[in-house]
Amino acid sequence: MRELIRPNALILDDFAMRQLSAAQADDLYELVSERQGRSLIITNNRAPSDWYPLFPNPVVAESLLDRLINTSHQVIMNGPSYRPNKRPRNPTEKGGPAAS
Repeated sequence: MRELIRPNALILDDFAMRQLSAAQADDLYELVSERQGRSLIITNNRAPSDWYPLFPNPVVAESLLDRLINTSHQVIMNGPSYRPNKRPRNPTEKGGPAAS
């Protein structure tokens, strides 16, 4: 855990994509609490209000998400996924993204 608390900036990519266990939720709460005042970048494709049901304990969820949501700057990006453009082209396909 110390290695995650120490950096000036920490990125949690695809945050809360699935339900957390009680131990995972407790660890995440500890991590966020210990990192207070340091940069934390979270990426997710859900609205923060949709994160609550992913936590087994509503008290931990409220406390943790209150810290995250109410002290954050949210950047909302709408648009199509970039992943189809990164997919390697099948040599038998015509069109589609070209390999470099």
